[in-house]
Amino acid sequence: MKYFYAFALLLPTALFAQEENTKPNILWISAEDISAHFGCYGDPHAITPNVDQLAKEGMRYTHAFTTAGVCAPCRSGIITGMYQTTIGTQHMRCVAKLPEMIQPFPTYLRQTGYYCSNNSKQDYQFKAPSGTWDASNRKAHWRNREDKSKPFFSVFNFTGCHESGIASEEKYRSVTKDLTPDQRQNADELTTFPPYYPDSPIAREDWKRNYELITAMDAWAGNLIQQLKDDGLYEETIIFFWSDHGVGLPRAKRWLYDSGTHIPLVVRIPEKYRTGDQGEPGIVVDQLVSSIDFGPTVLNLAGVKIPQHVQGEPFLGKDLPAPRKYVFGARDRMDERYDIIRMVRNQRYQYIRNYEPLKTFYQYMNTPETGATMKVLRKRHEAGELRPAANFYFSPTKPVEELYDCETDPYELNNLADQPEYAEILKELRNAHLNWVKETRDLGLVAEPILVEREKEIGHRYGILRGEKAEAAADRLAETAVLASSGESATNDLIAALDDEDSAVRYWGATGLGNIGMPAIKADQKLKEILLNDDSPIVQIAAARALCGISQPEKALPVLVEHLRNGEQWERLNAAIVLDEIDEQAIPVIPEMHLALKPRSDLYANGKYVVRVINRALNQLEATNRQVP
Repeated sequence: MKYFYAFALLLPTALFAQEENTKPNILWISAEDISAHFGCYGDPHAITPNVDQLAKEGMRYTHAFTTAGVCAPCRSGIITGMYQTTIGTQHMRCVAKLPEMIQPFPTYLRQTGYYCSNNSKQDYQFKAPSGTWDASNRKAHWRNREDKSKPFFSVFNFTGCHESGIASEEKYRSVTKDLTPDQRQNADELTTFPPYYPDSPIAREDWKRNYELITAMDAWAGNLIQQLKDDGLYEETIIFFWSDHGVGLPRAKRWLYDSGTHIPLVVRIPEKYRTGDQGEPGIVVDQLVSSIDFGPTVLNLAGVKIPQHVQGEPFLGKDLPAPRKYVFGARDRMDERYDIIRMVRNQRYQYIRNYEPLKTFYQYMNTPETGATMKVLRKRHEAGELRPAANFYFSPTKPVEELYDCETDPYELNNLADQPEYAEILKELRNAHLNWVKETRDLGLVAEPILVEREKEIGHRYGILRGEKAEAAADRLAETAVLASSGESATNDLIAALDDEDSAVRYWGATGLGNIGMPAIKADQKLKEILLNDDSPIVQIAAARALCGISQPEKALPVLVEHLRNGEQWERLNAAIVLDEIDEQAIPVIPEMHLALKPRSDLYANGKYVVRVINRALNQLEATNRQVP
């Protein structure tokens, strides 16, 4: 009996060890800033033999989407399995704090015996906990694990096709230096060139570079796959290939159209790890997949329990939930410019809600403006030489709602939102959008200064719209934010919102009145009261903007200047944006605006975002062409 008991103690350990040995290795091959320009996706110009072969041996997904059209917010969602708007990482170049309960998903893999390596980009917009990776650097590799019997999860990220690889002649040449002559493209022959770009040699050169960078990336991916084969691990490893968002060009990167969020996704599963027909060679899958599903899917394939707070859903492995009906996306602050936009996509239709419709599509942002295509877009627009599909994005305002049939209109040029025959699908997706905003506690609707302030109070952003009282306020916030772009009929409700106990709701009340303009003149006294008495600087700034909208800048300008001079990081930026927006009304404070061109060492990146916005405003007011970093 004594010996039997000892054997029984050893049995679970032995079984666990056997289970560990049968767990799949998992390799992520990720690329930056590319859309599905691959032969396996039917692109007639693509030279991508390695990814094409991977698709022949595995599954190609036709409806995979990211939650943002830009890297860092999207990557924060991928590594946590949660929407960036839920955890507070939605603004580009922010640094959020997460509660302890939310961990990057490799943490859970490591706890079950996986070796996890990342080579090497993180860019999560939060500091990754120390237990996230066994190694995260440019030398990280599955080959570096000491115990070769341990299963691994390894990430390799190709940075060469980043937008800088298109914009920078030096980087483009460096990345593509090994391409042979027959791997080069003829820019004039590229039939996939989009109609929303100017058909010029300069823009076509950018489009050509995108293809050649992808070909260079494909060779890099092929080398990684060959390393697996050389190590005898090809049939022991599940391979994912994906991109973090669409091509690094205007109206794609940073945007929520398919050009910015529709990505390639190819998965190869060795026969021994397949569930049912998953992974059968050559399968084309039209199931909707979100980038926040990638991590939960890895956990599921590895047999690791998915934490309850995770919003992503596994799409491979055992015991799968029902397929998604919708995928969602969000655009928030991009460097120095805010533009709050939300997206819902089903199999066929895309719905976009512009929360700030008075802003043009192409707000002036320093980084994208350095690109050759953006330069020729702006130059030809100013000369009146752009074709209509390209010129549309310089419209002074945006529609509140956009609806596109992505099957018949793949470039998403024909907005169906006002057409009666699409009223039902518009209503369905509009409601799906609002339900998602409420259910996920969308922190992008909390003005950034308020977000930062409340993060300091509770220690993280995730909990700001959670808790009994906060959840009621979250619903009011979502509804008021929608009202803010609903036009003159919402005036009375927006005035009432100025008395809300929550400053985040008051902000949208004032913002909505500013959007309405002169018809909101009956709120002038209330706005002046807010201007003088509200305890939230960002609400004061929104009220100042609204007063300028009804041609009463006299009391607004001193408030804007005060916050520009002495405000915190994001209050300053918001004040600068309003001064830029009100055009000639800002003339009386031009001297104060010039003072704001001086960098501030006490602010993030020396306050460069304010410098950029004020410089653009002054260039417009003074007809100058001053350049700033």
